[in-house]
Parts: sequence; structure tokens; C-alpha cells
Amino acid sequence: MQLAFVSQRVGKTIPQVSLAFFIGFSLATGSLAETAAVAPKKTIVFLGDSITAGYGLAKGDAYPALIQKKIEEAGLLYKVENAGLSGDTTAGALRRIDWLLQRPIHVLVLELGGNDGLRGLPPGVTEANLQSIIDKVRARSPLTRIMIAGMRLPPNLGADYTGEFEQVFSDLATKNGAVLVPFLLEGVGGNRGLNQPDQIHPTAAGQKIIAETVWKRLQPLLQTK
Repeated sequence: MQLAFVSQRVGKTIPQVSLAFFIGFSLATGSLAETAAVAPKKTIVFLGDSITAGYGLAKGDAYPALIQKKIEEAGLLYKVENAGLSGDTTAGALRRIDWLLQRPIHVLVLELGGNDGLRGLPPGVTEANLQSIIDKVRARSPLTRIMIAGMRLPPNLGADYTGEFEQVFSDLATKNGAVLVPFLLEGVGGNRGLNQPDQIHPTAAGQKIIAETVWKRLQPLLQTK
């Protein structure tokens, strides 16, 4: 179908314009407006070891997956990427961070150091590796917000060593303006009913508690513009 516009003053027909043009133009502009209205989701990367990976559990039972559900329930435009790797150390994560930085990271949650401590590595080494990870992230993306999950070690490793180890996380948070979760396994560590038979890795129920612990500090961070 075509529309013809007639000029009564001149008595001539102005070139006909296809109705299809108007329909197509309207659809195109409407599609662009709809696309502009839906903002892209920002990325939260959980960089950690077996606790983040959800060792021994279904992928959906790991606390990062539970955090994703909370994000969706809150209507926040973030997507979670679980970069947990069982057995990983701070040195291993430092080697992986360049690959992860190939795409934008808006929020980085660092859950690392437990395996360093269980191996008896000097806390200064753990701190230096974590700081290097933070430095790499900030060099690529200065506005990336960072959360650090603190860990504790069994007392049989000695009071001096465990005390120095635990101090690493609070020192890093203060130095880098990061949000600190004082102890990721609060209410879970040492509870036989919330850990798998190895008494190291949380059960699905334990992961739910971890998700609540993290969410208390992560939610305000995500809501801050």
C-alpha cells in the first residue's frame, strides 16, 4: 500500500512515499529504544579455591550460584562468574588473573589463602600474591570494587602463625579500600553437621550459610553507585 500526498496550492502530487517505510522506521526506532532501556549486566567474579568451586557438590549448591539467585530476587543487574578452582593457592590465582581480565570485571570477590595456610606458607607470601592480584585488577580497571573473604586456620598450626595469617586479610582490605568478610566460614567451620566427611568442605547447607554471610556485605556494595 502507498500513500500519496497532494499539494492543493500547486495542484501537483508530491512523490509517493511507501507506507512500508514508515512502518519499518517505527519498528526500528522502537527496537533501539527498547535496547537502550535494558542496561547490560555487570560482572561479579568469585576468584577462589574449593570452597568457591563447591567441591563435592552440584554446581548450583556453591555459594556463588546462591548469590546469583539473591541478585535476581533483588532485581540487580549483575551476573556471577564462578572462578573457583579446587586446590588453588594465591600463587595459582595470580597466574590465572590475566586470563580472567580479558573481559570486564566490575566486582571481584577474593576467596583465597586457605590452601596457603594449610601448607604452612609464610603469610607474607600470601599477602604479596593477593596484593599482586589486586594491583593487576586495578591497573586494568581502577573502578573495580573488591571484596576480600577472610579465613582462619586450625589452632594446631600455632597461635603465632594463625594470628599472623588472619591479619593478612584485614590489612589488605584496609590498604586497598576493599570490603572485608572477616571469616567466610562463620558458623560453618568446625561444625560437623555443616561439613562433608573430610570436615574441610561445606555441605550444601553450609554453603547456604556462607552465601548469607557474603550477601550481608555484598548487597550494599552492589547497590552503591
